[in-house]
Amino acid sequence: QVQLVESGGGLMQAGGSLRLSCAASGRTFSSLSSAWFRQAPGKEREFVGRIWRSSGNTYYADYADSVKDRFSISRDNAKNTVYLQMNGLKPEDTAAYYCAATSRLGGRRDRDYDYWGQGTQVTVSS
Repeated sequence: QVQLVESGGGLMQAGGSLRLSCAASGRTFSSLSSAWFRQAPGKEREFVGRIWRSSGNTYYADYADSVKDRFSISRDNAKNTVYLQMNGLKPEDTAAYYCAATSRLGGRRDRDYDYWGQGTQVTVSS
């Protein structure tokens, strides 16, 4: 079993930056694929980005078009933590952000992940 706890959300003006953290416990973190999703009020949860390891120690990242070039995902295996750096925030980025993980390869769909955090709220004012 894996427990995920997000932090770092808050209120930010448009154009600002925030860094979300997702701390994992309960399993060897370096073996997990991780992702960030978000859900705005009245909308379905959507994919933001993911990071996974191929054979060997190379990590790859993939992003939704809506955040590409503004958001980036990184991880610190020593701290069992995945980060979502969000730059150039826009009001449409306002949502609850969720961290997810799996021992499988992962992907862009909810069902590609087995473990979920409780979410952290990001609100961007114009």
